[in-house]
Amino acid sequence: MARILYDLCGRDERLRFSPYCWRVRMAMAHKGLSFDTVPWRFLEKEALAFANYDKVPVLSDGDTVVTDSFEIMRYLDKAYPEAPVLGEGISYQRALFFKRFVERSVTPPIFRIVAMDLLEAIDPSDKAYFRETREARFGARLEEVHQPEQGRRQLKRVLAPVRDQLRASLFIDGGEPGGADYLLFGSMMWAYSVSLEVLVDEEDPLDLWFKRMLEVHGGVAGKATTIRDL
Repeated sequence: MARILYDLCGRDERLRFSPYCWRVRMAMAHKGLSFDTVPWRFLEKEALAFANYDKVPVLSDGDTVVTDSFEIMRYLDKAYPEAPVLGEGISYQRALFFKRFVERSVTPPIFRIVAMDLLEAIDPSDKAYFRETREARFGARLEEVHQPEQGRRQLKRVLAPVRDQLRASLFIDGGEPGGADYLLFGSMMWAYSVSLEVLVDEEDPLDLWFKRMLEVHGGVAGKATTIRDL
């Protein structure tokens, strides 16, 4: 049976920008797994009732339904063990740590850089929901949260260890991309999909790494529709 990924879309169905869905997309490409996608919007909760979940990504793989991006990556390693993404044991624990680092330290400054661009990119029917939920999370209006220069300064600081890593290797996980690369790339692709804002300086090791990530696995990310195409 076909693998189906429920994937967040924007004002144009071709615009797929969820950082968590991009993690899964890259993990699937890493393993060479084909899949279909179902575009999903924030308020379409009933479409995910079968998964007993209210957000994406959701992966339907035959009779198996898996929710949460990291759990989907974990499932893919168990169901399709060739070309592991997260690995087991120590490798898995390190990937779990890096996931927490990305979500708690990297994603907030990226949001500050692209907050208003995200609002513009999402489907009009989702805008009120997006504004209400994100303003509650940050305790401020989106216009106040949107501080690109402040976000870039913060992002530069928190990514310093990753920058050092990329001075020594092509990818975070070494000579080839792996789970850590996909975890960070998902968040950076989130911004790249919806905004023309610069996240890191040109020719920075992170900039060069991001450009390489756009080209891996047949350029699956580089060929994706972004705000530049709309």
